[in-house]
Amino acid sequence: MKKGLFFCLSLILILINGNPPSAHAYSYGDPNEEKVAEVYKEMKIKLDENPPNFQAATSLFETVKEEVDMHMGTEPGEVIMKNLEKEDKEATLVNMERLLILNIARRLESIEKNFEEYDTSKKLLAKGFATYQALSPKVESKHPEVDKKVKSEFDAALAALGNPGLFGVGKKPSDLESFKTSKEEILASLQKEFGLASLEVGHFTESAEEESTGKKDWTDLSNIKNWIPLILIVTIIAAVVWIGIKRRKA
Repeated sequence: MKKGLFFCLSLILILINGNPPSAHAYSYGDPNEEKVAEVYKEMKIKLDENPPNFQAATSLFETVKEEVDMHMGTEPGEVIMKNLEKEDKEATLVNMERLLILNIARRLESIEKNFEEYDTSKKLLAKGFATYQALSPKVESKHPEVDKKVKSEFDAALAALGNPGLFGVGKKPSDLESFKTSKEEILASLQKEFGLASLEVGHFTESAEEESTGKKDWTDLSNIKNWIPLILIVTIIAAVVWIGIKRRKA
């Protein structure tokens, strides 16, 4: 009798504690931290010192560089190391922020590819959100509406994962298309907010060079308005040549 009662109580406790919480109540806290995001926050503290502590910031970045190289190629790490060597605080922080966005994109892409693996997807989404939390203060200070939108889309992405429940209790269907929509909204907002040329790793250097050289200025011929000065120059040259020819004939 006692064994049967103990078994029933144990089963009830498992159902209560084991049932995954709803999307609204889910916490993105520990142990779902993203190491590169934590390093960014620590680097920012060191670079905000007077004078900036580049030696400490470099040591911090070196703790994640190997992982960054493994998952996102060598370009981002090389760019950031050069920024640190040149003691360029602004460029270092800008490129660290872009690195975090690439990391968010990587996490969200992994979820989409393995969408049916609920436990893994939930952990990856938590890591993606933890990464965004490191960027959130900057976004909120400049564009609070963007910060609110991104956080809302993370909530929607979590809801889209559904919930397999426990023994069928609390089961909610997943929605891949809804997740894709939230993913695109998150990444498009962050790409625009932080001026990334592309969310593909191979374009990281391109974004960094645009920041330092001003490539986005009149030399960017992908923007039609930048053709106007060239057209004017060609028109003026043609007019000068035409006038010269007329004078010779006269």
